[in-house]
Amino acid sequence: MALWITDTDPVELRAAASEDDLQTVIRAVYRQVLGNTHVMDSQRLSSAESLLRNGDITVRGFVRLVAQSELYQSLFFDTASPYRFIELNFKHLLGRAPSDQSEIAEHVVRYNASGYSAEIDSYIDSEEYLQSFGETVVPYARGSRTQTGLANVGFNRSFALMRGNASHSGGKQARLISDVAGNLPTKIASPSSGSGAYNNTGKRFRITISKVGGARVTRAQSTVEVDYSSLSQRIKSIQKSGGKILNISEVA
Repeated sequence: MALWITDTDPVELRAAASEDDLQTVIRAVYRQVLGNTHVMDSQRLSSAESLLRNGDITVRGFVRLVAQSELYQSLFFDTASPYRFIELNFKHLLGRAPSDQSEIAEHVVRYNASGYSAEIDSYIDSEEYLQSFGETVVPYARGSRTQTGLANVGFNRSFALMRGNASHSGGKQARLISDVAGNLPTKIASPSSGSGAYNNTGKRFRITISKVGGARVTRAQSTVEVDYSSLSQRIKSIQKSGGKILNISEVA
């Protein structure tokens, strides 16, 4: 089977770069962080570009400003399920798929506790980001490269998320929710076959919730069990009602 995801040569902003070099880096950041979304001139972050041009921020700083922008939020947060948002953050900012349920749950809890900005920063400030891209390299898809500390199942999951250099980060629902949450292998399917995930309607998950209640502002914990097809919607409902997700685990 031919694989449609390939590693590209990293794009780096070197010292004494020309304006053409700078524009190559800026285009690469928009393409990677915004998931191949076409960026019109009116949507470009001109202030952030100027900071990069003047040396006031690094490429990592520019990546952060793009991911923290209203444009990124409107494309990948406002209209997507929470799980899809987190999947795409891994794809856009670390160049890989989430490795397991605990990794996704960690980000769900962080978002609930600290908000959108903290969730985005957690990828860009991570040791993995710094070791992989540093301050000067634009993040890129690492799906076909061995990654220290990550299981080989990450290859297949990256293939399910990244369908070639021309693919677009569209879709509201998470593509890997059943495989990652159920710790299942991910099937490699051709781009025309749709999602690479197996259908797994029998899996159920337990969400542990902490919610403020009463005049004395006490917190009470509760749990709810849902099947995987309802998981994203239930997470969104908990968020809207002011609940804090403490943990998500598979029901044995």
